[in-house]
Amino acid sequence: MLVSAKEMLQKARAEGYGVAQININNLEWIKAVLTTVQELQSPVILGVSEGAAKYMGGYENVMAMVSTLDKAMKITVPVAVHLDHGTFEGSFKALRAGFTSIMFDGSHYPFEENLQKTKEVLAAAHAMGVSVEAEVGSIGGEEDGVVGMGEVADIEECRIIAATGVDLFAAGIGNIHGKYPANWPGLRFDVLENVAKVTNGVPLVLHGGTGIPADQIKKAISLGIAKINVNTELQLAFAAATREYILAGKDLESKGFDPRKLLEPGYKAMKQVIKDKLEMFGSVGKAA
Repeated sequence: MLVSAKEMLQKARAEGYGVAQININNLEWIKAVLTTVQELQSPVILGVSEGAAKYMGGYENVMAMVSTLDKAMKITVPVAVHLDHGTFEGSFKALRAGFTSIMFDGSHYPFEENLQKTKEVLAAAHAMGVSVEAEVGSIGGEEDGVVGMGEVADIEECRIIAATGVDLFAAGIGNIHGKYPANWPGLRFDVLENVAKVTNGVPLVLHGGTGIPADQIKKAISLGIAKINVNTELQLAFAAATREYILAGKDLESKGFDPRKLLEPGYKAMKQVIKDKLEMFGSVGKAA
């Protein structure tokens, strides 16, 4: 059931659990997420970066794949299709293609430009019933060629952007995309508490969910985080399971080279990671 992210995240924030944004990259990814959330009766957000959209044949094709599978698999839980770290131009392309949620990432612009562009995306999206995520303070690591150094968000800027009426809000609190380095000091809960105070109950977003310890995730949820993004962990699990299959020579046995067999171990490994995350975030059984 394709919906905007607004209601599912308001419910999550009110009830004290987190909704997973699982980034998708191809058919296996979409099927792994949809089958698992249906089994566990959990809401979910399918994250689509601009690079992934291009890889999958464009925004329209992504929506066609997701909406067709959603219908064919009789998915009854709430599913949002969310543009992840969208550019200004990309936000409007995704809107036209039927995405149900948009993240406009203007965090690399001067603040006034980020504010103005956020308002423009917001007006267009809300006219179509589409939820919007904004960001202040870039997230560390690399995402589609944009490298952030893990900045900590400016609280006053958070207050101003949240007041525009965005439906979900991401603030840099020392989190990083990709693998966390051994010397990572952890999330800045002091900053998160201040962000929560000035954003008037807007559901907050934690980017870079891979590798953050469970106790820190749970504390972040208790402080207002309602959406946690997961991407790298699925890629690592998929790659490891595929590597194991090939190194064991199973692709050389009978028709083990058939992509349906070759990709199955990775698919199953991803389903396990998704299940673990949904349980950790507390969203199992919350689809009703």
